[in-house]
Amino acid sequence: MSMSCGCPTEIPDWDGKDLDLGGRHAHTLPIPMFMHMPIAYGVYLDRQQQLVEKLELKECWPGLVLTRTGFFRGSLTRLLEKTHSPSRHIQVLPSPFRVRAELHRGNVSTSYKVIQRMQAELVDAGRAPKELYMCHLTCPHCEEHKGGEQILLLRRWEESAFLKKRQAGRV
Repeated sequence: MSMSCGCPTEIPDWDGKDLDLGGRHAHTLPIPMFMHMPIAYGVYLDRQQQLVEKLELKECWPGLVLTRTGFFRGSLTRLLEKTHSPSRHIQVLPSPFRVRAELHRGNVSTSYKVIQRMQAELVDAGRAPKELYMCHLTCPHCEEHKGGEQILLLRRWEESAFLKKRQAGRV
């Protein structure tokens, strides 16, 4: 169950870990963006929550929403327990779907440092960074009670033969 404000009640312990979310079921809702800024973000969060409730889907971590932005289009993704649903918004994440997770204590405007560091670590390890997902763990109403603003950053990555070769050439 998520809180009445929409914040997740449970937060997965993923900070600083590499995970493979491949094969997990997910509810993905496309949302409009303008230059990476979501349009009517709250409306789409509510719409997705209503769809998940109507379809009687069980979330792995209720209220945990992975937000991916784009120049004109983005998406909201919620991880689900295994399900059989006719909804066009249900998908199985491709395998492998590897992500590096970092918990950022701060707002979006200060997250770029963590994102840059995470990206540099991935490249140094011979991994090609792909899309970035943000999970807002606190809303403005809850941030005082939960120790300030918190964002879980997930950067998807893939193994890169080119980066591995480049790294081996340096040694």
